[in-house]
Amino acid sequence: MDLANLTAFIAIAESGSFSGAGERLHLTQPAISKRIAGLEQQLNVRLFDRLGREVTLTEAGRALLPRAYQILNVLDDTRRALTNLNGEVSGRLTLATSHHIGLHRLPPLLRTFTRQYPKVALDIQFMDSEAAYDEILHGRAEIAVITLAPEPQHLIEAVAVWDDALDFVAAPEHPLARIGGVTLAEVAGHPAVFPGGNTFTHHIVQRLFQSQGLTPNIAMSTNYLETIKMMVSIGLAWSVLPRTMLDEQVAPIALPGIQLSRQLGYILHTERTLSNAAKAFMALLNSHASAA
Repeated sequence: MDLANLTAFIAIAESGSFSGAGERLHLTQPAISKRIAGLEQQLNVRLFDRLGREVTLTEAGRALLPRAYQILNVLDDTRRALTNLNGEVSGRLTLATSHHIGLHRLPPLLRTFTRQYPKVALDIQFMDSEAAYDEILHGRAEIAVITLAPEPQHLIEAVAVWDDALDFVAAPEHPLARIGGVTLAEVAGHPAVFPGGNTFTHHIVQRLFQSQGLTPNIAMSTNYLETIKMMVSIGLAWSVLPRTMLDEQVAPIALPGIQLSRQLGYILHTERTLSNAAKAFMALLNSHASAA
């Protein structure tokens, strides 16, 4: 089975179009179509249904997709195992991270890593923490430094590095920020801007309200914490932000007896052979966690 054809098949399945796959693989659309035609001829099955501009997997395509991931992952795993034999820390390290961690936590560590291992080419991909789990599971990233899921995930090893305290915040002139000893029920009565419903942070905060039989008044939501901070600072709503982001633009809301936090750290696939570069970066993160 031709690996280039399999790579094209996966790219179409993930992007949902031949043109999108071509852009990802830097190939023309006819070249992508030729690869799929070759794969379909080789397997003697139709892999995609083409309905106008919409491309969907056939039953055979859905059956092939997990096996295609497995084939490419085994090949990558073998390549890394052989490369690791020389002991050199070099090559490409694909690292997934969230925007918040990439901006506020990783820069000093990345600076240290690049100085210690100049032969490593870092490929840093910014994405939501939730999406990073798929990147690790499908072998598109070796290691991800993200907000950890509240619950364990199958085939994922998660290691905490930072305990990230979360604070309820509002604009300094907001009524909630000017009153001491606010209750969670009082907070729930005011409009809020929340992290997106698919985020781990959203679930952590939502779980707190549910534990007291409350429903927050979510007026807006976005996955970008910097955007949330801006909307809070102009007085549109209250929210929950990492304590490290607090400054004169936003003020903490005094909620006696309530403490929230989330775990930040790294994840990797339990069945994947790590490159020497990934092992070195993992050791740096572990060292930082121990020091903290």
